[in-house]
Amino acid sequence: MKKIGFIGLGRMGKPMASNLLKKGFNLAVFDIDNNAVNKIVSRGASEVRSVCELSKSSDIIITMLPNSEIVAEVISGREGVLSSAKPGCLVMDMSTIDPKTSDKLAENCSIKNISFVDS
Repeated sequence: MKKIGFIGLGRMGKPMASNLLKKGFNLAVFDIDNNAVNKIVSRGASEVRSVCELSKSSDIIITMLPNSEIVAEVISGREGVLSSAKPGCLVMDMSTIDPKTSDKLAENCSIKNISFVDS
């Protein structure tokens, strides 16, 4: 089974991550809110301490974050997903962001041989 990493456990991310756990997926989670992480970990997810740690161990990386700037930083920033994700993995952004940001992220992922889906 593919390992899924989930970044962003807010209003929308927490229920989405919970649904993945209910379906039996192997899920690692990261969020800056420790309380949100603890709630999902108590349901069976594993906790990681950084975006880099999550990216190294995931086949599929899902982001559900508040805005374009945060998504761009989490994916393409110095210690973001692309700094440590494995070639051939999939990045799926489920945030509501500017289409131009999604296009740029897709381009950045492609350079690293990583697939990108804006969902």
